[in-house]
Amino acid sequence: MASNQRVQARIGQRALLLTTAVLPLTGWTLHALVLHRRVAAARKDPLTGLLGRPELLAYGDRLLRTGRRDALRVLLLDADGFKEVNDTYGHAAGDAVLRTIGCRLARWTAGRQALAVRLGGDEFALVTVLPTDSGLADIAALREQLQQPLHHGRLTLQLDLSIGIACAADLPGEDTSRILRGADTSMYKVKTGEEEFPYLATRADAYTETVNGRRTGRPGAHLPVPAA
Repeated sequence: MASNQRVQARIGQRALLLTTAVLPLTGWTLHALVLHRRVAAARKDPLTGLLGRPELLAYGDRLLRTGRRDALRVLLLDADGFKEVNDTYGHAAGDAVLRTIGCRLARWTAGRQALAVRLGGDEFALVTVLPTDSGLADIAALREQLQQPLHHGRLTLQLDLSIGIACAADLPGEDTSRILRGADTSMYKVKTGEEEFPYLATRADAYTETVNGRRTGRPGAHLPVPAA
């Protein structure tokens, strides 16, 4: 009996030592998990819940490394008439427009090999893998979904967006950042009426001259012309 009691005591002591050793590890694991969630939350846009440009570029480059260039599309989206919404109905209505666009983009990307982000202001971007034979039809359907009217209080707001498209297959050897530049130029041409949607960016579009990292011609992006 005494021998059995000594064996049980040793087992109890070992279990206590193991439990004591595991507790700090468990506490650190929980702390690391909480910290990771906080960092992830801090990287999201507080208004739309979407991530930003760095995550888009990283995601797109990962897809390119897996050999999905033939099916990879990068879209740049710009809300038309957004300033007028803010000026006419107030910033709460403008925020509702941005939240709605973000929500609709997030819903579209769910279950797809895609990532939508907010670049800033009323500009959004999307990188996605789409079938080569139906990709443009899928993008046109997305545009229709995004432009459905928004009900805000007693207001019904019509959402209009200009969308630029760049196909990675049309820009061999380029990374996501350069492809996004092409989509940016494509969007600008659609927005100004120079081209009709859907317009696919060319290599020249991807290498459009920029000032301070922004395309020439965008309001506020060009340098003032010196007085004669």
